[in-house]
Amino acid sequence: MKEIAELLRKHESEILSQWLNDLSASTRRGDLMSEKDVKSQASQLLKSVTAAVQLGSGFDPRAAQWKPVTELLDEVSRSRAVQGYSPSETATFVFTVKKPIFLVIRNEAKDANQVADLSWSATELVDRLGLYTTESYQKAREQVIMRQQQDLLELSTPVVKLWDRVLALPLIGTLDSQRTQVVMETLLQQIVQDGAEVAIIDITGVPTVDTLVAQHLLKTVTAARLMGADCIISGIRPSTAQTIVHLGVDLQDVMTKATLADAFRVALRRMGLRVAARKEQDSRKLTNSDSAAKD
Repeated sequence: MKEIAELLRKHESEILSQWLNDLSASTRRGDLMSEKDVKSQASQLLKSVTAAVQLGSGFDPRAAQWKPVTELLDEVSRSRAVQGYSPSETATFVFTVKKPIFLVIRNEAKDANQVADLSWSATELVDRLGLYTTESYQKAREQVIMRQQQDLLELSTPVVKLWDRVLALPLIGTLDSQRTQVVMETLLQQIVQDGAEVAIIDITGVPTVDTLVAQHLLKTVTAARLMGADCIISGIRPSTAQTIVHLGVDLQDVMTKATLADAFRVALRRMGLRVAARKEQDSRKLTNSDSAAKD
């Protein structure tokens, strides 16, 4: 390994130049990363690997001397996962350095045995670096996907303020345990923030209602009641009602309505409010004016 380190140190600029040329001809994505950034990452990686190999050990991600290398590979993997690189493109960034190293070994080795020994050592080193990069990319990509899923869950559960102290939560899509948790947290936070007294959960956009979905709804209703808000479930279609009856789900303690408009009327009544037609209001004004004139 010390011989490999000496070759890397002695021919650093030559290896880097050939490496960048090979990257440019294979997977370098100018639309995602500039040539300057690629060169900077490649140069830092080559220097870090050379410094670690000089200590005479092969790649070990747990060893202290390899920590700068693993941190750099983690950063390379994370940046490429966010930018949209594929796993093969990310791994190729490391594997492409093989050819420049082999060319240097072929030119510097004294005999065939030394060429074979150094080539095998270099192959093992680059392969392990590439495999580590692939694993790091997968972890980073999973984190990106989880974060995107969380963002989508939050976007898909908007709490709408219909009236003073009246909230509505329209649900669209399938309800599962994770989404129910987001729904519950979002609704409870909004109840506290607005001091809401009535919360309408509209399930018109929920395609199927099974026992699990019904249990999730009941948990959300119970949590809202503990926060001091009454809950009304709207969007109960005939098929949904039949399913709930067949499943034996007890919703007797929960107010249910067929449409969001019906639920909103009930919410206004509970608040002591009423929506009146404009003609009715105008006629009342005229009646009051006539009465005042007669008096």
